[in-house]
Amino acid sequence: MVDTQPQLVSGLQLWQWRNAAIEAAIANDVPDSEVDWLLLEIADLDRLALRLESFKDRPQIQMKLALEELDHLWQKRLHERLPVQYIAGVTPWRQFKIAVSSAVLIPRPETEYLIDLAVKAAAKSHATLPLDSGHWADLGTGSGAIALGLADALPKATIHAVDRSLAALAIAQANADNLGFGKQIRFYQGSWWEPLAALSGQFSGMVSNPPYIPSNIVSTLQPEVVNHEPHLALDGGADGLDCIRHLIETSPNYLLSGGVWLIEMMAGQADAVRELLDNQGRYCNIQIHSDLAGIERFALAYKI
Repeated sequence: MVDTQPQLVSGLQLWQWRNAAIEAAIANDVPDSEVDWLLLEIADLDRLALRLESFKDRPQIQMKLALEELDHLWQKRLHERLPVQYIAGVTPWRQFKIAVSSAVLIPRPETEYLIDLAVKAAAKSHATLPLDSGHWADLGTGSGAIALGLADALPKATIHAVDRSLAALAIAQANADNLGFGKQIRFYQGSWWEPLAALSGQFSGMVSNPPYIPSNIVSTLQPEVVNHEPHLALDGGADGLDCIRHLIETSPNYLLSGGVWLIEMMAGQADAVRELLDNQGRYCNIQIHSDLAGIERFALAYKI
């Protein structure tokens, strides 16, 4: 939502806006820390200037948004629960700052562990099948966060990122170009593995954060999520496992023998996912991993 044209505001005006915004955040049960995070992203300010409030005396401060537009969006944050990341147009993820819009799910910190698990799996691979190179897939790439993490952690690999949404792919492509991974990541519009049929049987690994929320639960999620983030990236069908089932069933046709299958899932789905992988018959060394909160959130398996 950030404008491209720089805007100027006096330090006093911005100081007054900040104070009012913090008060309003507290009154509306929004974390008041979001005010300073937002200002760091859209204004020519640093943490020290905000902490000391020394910017109040500056005659002009450059901003990416006009103050009126900032206030309009902040009111939407307070009263419509618009995520602050969509106002800033960026979010931190791993060591990156990546662009986001309402076309993509805001990547969560816990999803970063998918990259760590992929790297550990690749490090354990044998010299006869070095999984840290070759082809890797990020299916349902959204903002491109997982593809970026894989490209950074596996510099010898080529990452193939797929999404059904052209708007999401535009964001993901821009992120890859801006962060220097434009040549290592290739983007495809389509459903799951379908655009990668020409490479069937050749993938060292597949990583995905698919939709896994049961349909009847989507409407009960936080208003920031249900009212603003794309439902295409959330709704996993009646039991939340529709997309995961599809990935379990189709991935063996695309993975090398010994290739990695790795997904994020919802709390409470681990036993069902393990059983689906086991019953499919073409996976081994099936593992469930927990996030930092102890929630069983990730499933990893190897193609036989």
